[in-house]
Amino acid sequence: MEMLQTKGIHLVSNKENIDSSTPTGKLMLTMIAAINEFERTNLLERQKEGIAIAKRNGIYKGRKPFSSDKFDELYNQYIHREINKTEFANLLGTSRPTLDKLIREREKPVNN
Repeated sequence: MEMLQTKGIHLVSNKENIDSSTPTGKLMLTMIAAINEFERTNLLERQKEGIAIAKRNGIYKGRKPFSSDKFDELYNQYIHREINKTEFANLLGTSRPTLDKLIREREKPVNN
């Protein structure tokens, strides 16, 4: 809302009868934002509590680590431009973001 205000733009919602150019409209938007932040915080706390309970009960073990015997071979093909990143991900059976993470880990310098 601050970004819109600096540009001289006012929000008008006919359904909720809110106009951000008026003091009452600004108050309503502030209250809605505060309630939304409160709800989001509560949701995240409940999620953390649920995961902690599931871990304690042995139900939640987290994401399984990715492993593939073909990674080294495909990585060499990728480095030598024989395959592109999309083909690399498809051949591994993983997503591009996961592949990017695996490549970053592979290319990370080893600290001596």
